[in-house]
Amino acid sequence: MKYPTVLTIAGSDSVGGAGIQADIKAISATGSYASSAITAVTVQNTLGVQDVFPVPPGIISAQIDSVLSDIGADAVKIGMLHNAEVIKRVRESLLRHNISNIVLDPVMVSTSGHKLLEDSAIVSLADDLIPIARVITPNLPEAEILSGEAINSYTEFPRIARILSDRAKKIGGRDVSVLMKAGHLQGEEVVDIFYNAEEDELIELKSKRYDTPNTHGTGCTLSSAFASFLAQGYSLNDSARNAKEYLAGAIASGSSYSIGHGHGPVNHFWMLTDQK
Repeated sequence: MKYPTVLTIAGSDSVGGAGIQADIKAISATGSYASSAITAVTVQNTLGVQDVFPVPPGIISAQIDSVLSDIGADAVKIGMLHNAEVIKRVRESLLRHNISNIVLDPVMVSTSGHKLLEDSAIVSLADDLIPIARVITPNLPEAEILSGEAINSYTEFPRIARILSDRAKKIGGRDVSVLMKAGHLQGEEVVDIFYNAEEDELIELKSKRYDTPNTHGTGCTLSSAFASFLAQGYSLNDSARNAKEYLAGAIASGSSYSIGHGHGPVNHFWMLTDQK
């Protein structure tokens, strides 16, 4: 027997709600085996990020090479990469190991507003890493930065998704699908849009919006679940639907809990705890 395996490349979150910790929880909860390469150690809690200690680029690429040369990965999820040198090292490692199922969460700013990506790295992210991804999962502020356009409604998501996908294809020559996340918008529903570039198809992913502060790590959780389902052989559309359903359940289940004094986490293991 063989586990479906997912390597997550991201920063460590000391409070456990986002980053590597959230990734491992989401990957495990959705049925895959999680390995990791840590890109930075953050000092943070539910109130925000107080400090970031970057891991040297050589150590990051060594972690990736060590994992991939041994157990491999059916999919890779990428989160926080703080500068251009790290981005290029990660790209080199993934290309060296011929990884195709890459889900990239273009993390730029934390929920509390702390900047997690240097300005010089944004260009490298767009030119070096997004073009080798199979899926990217930007939230509204990230999509605005990457597209250079203001977004006021989810009705603009299809156009923005195609812009991001087309730009990536012009550089890398491959189809890059885009999951546009609507969490920053208002309304009774959260309507994400998934653009499947391989099929030139758009699907809506709806869920109820909960009035809760427990949204720490939602982006990490969604992208990790997406990678986990791809690793298990699900199609792009089914992976997107399954990941959205998993996150919606995690938010709903964790909405009434109280952890810390700020933005708490979702309930990553809701499928287990809610059955009790």
